[in-house]
Amino acid sequence: MADAQSQPLLRDIAGEDALTGAPDRGIAQTRHVFSARMSRDIDDVEEVWRILSVGPMESPGQSYNFIRLWIADRGVEHANKAFVVGEVDGQPVALLPLHCHRYFGFSVYTWFPRSQVGAYAPVSDYRKLSELGPEGRASLWSTMIGQLSDADAVYLRTVPEEIAGYGALFSELGKALAVETLYRAEFNSWEECDKLQRSRSRRKHDRQQGDRLDALGKVEFELVTDREQGLAAIDVMFRQRSARFKAQGIRDTFVEDRLIEFYKTAMCPTSGIDVRLHVLRLDGEIVAVRYNVVEGHRMFCLISSMSADPAIQAGSPGKQCLLRVMQTVFDAGIGVFDMGSGFTDEKRHWCNVQIPVRQHYVGCTLRGQIAVSLHQQFQRLRAQAKANETIRRGLRHLRQLGDRFSARATPSE
Repeated sequence: MADAQSQPLLRDIAGEDALTGAPDRGIAQTRHVFSARMSRDIDDVEEVWRILSVGPMESPGQSYNFIRLWIADRGVEHANKAFVVGEVDGQPVALLPLHCHRYFGFSVYTWFPRSQVGAYAPVSDYRKLSELGPEGRASLWSTMIGQLSDADAVYLRTVPEEIAGYGALFSELGKALAVETLYRAEFNSWEECDKLQRSRSRRKHDRQQGDRLDALGKVEFELVTDREQGLAAIDVMFRQRSARFKAQGIRDTFVEDRLIEFYKTAMCPTSGIDVRLHVLRLDGEIVAVRYNVVEGHRMFCLISSMSADPAIQAGSPGKQCLLRVMQTVFDAGIGVFDMGSGFTDEKRHWCNVQIPVRQHYVGCTLRGQIAVSLHQQFQRLRAQAKANETIRRGLRHLRQLGDRFSARATPSE
């Protein structure tokens, strides 16, 4: 497989060795047998998936329960699902859960959720992947991608550049383009977090904001895991998000893509997803919410919201909610609090770990290679635009005009 410049992406190492006569690679290739199998049914790979995801997870997007619920909620058609298991000497080592989308006649395989999760990665036995070395991993990925016979391209967004303790395990998976940064807070206790992340001036500032909020009424903070209480908090959270999107002129993806029910269903005990809500109340009314999913000792914050009331915003309820989260989460047994990708002030204040995330591309056909090249160029331009305030404002204005035009073109009910 090659990109638009005919540079190899996933190399046929055995064939390459036959040409070069490299003895070290030849030995490595005779030591392992790489194979792969693909199913359209998620139930077929459940056992393998759960075995491979026993260790630390980089994302809820690696969770069997999360993806199973996503598929059911989105109504993904059978023919558009692909679960590719990669094996080394007959033993499963990696799994790619992929959704086939068709754009303008192109078939592109990608992760099931999009930006709903901050990062993604192949579900893998990291130790075995590490032991394979770069050439072994390249052969494994090539064998797995070969199962997608109907693909023009494979596009895997926001994959961590490195896995803690194992290094770069996915560099051989196609052609990578760095686009974002993943932000995490990793501490053993609140005391450690407080000492390392907060200066004296920060503590004073947080205290002043807290005093302003206290002056407005009775402030209460709670962790919600009960379904009924959680559903009420989720309704408030999405109303707050919608108000913020409208004020910023941003498309409300939760409403327009009908995603709210997914997050509500995830709160049900039968979903198998450990959802925990952090809720801040003022005189009993919810003024800030954080929607989190816990996997092992890692907590992933997927959504946050706060009241749009100007009188309440003076007390910074969103920041005060997050402060209380940080004061409690590490002492409750969480070792990693993942805040997702993309820079914000709160991430700058609290996150001591930054991990580059990259888009991975494989062009499987000639037109797929052309599409990959064009999309990579688009991503580069997009990154430049996000770094330029003038361009960013202009793009936002264009989106607002587009939304208004769409609203006028839609007949009222």
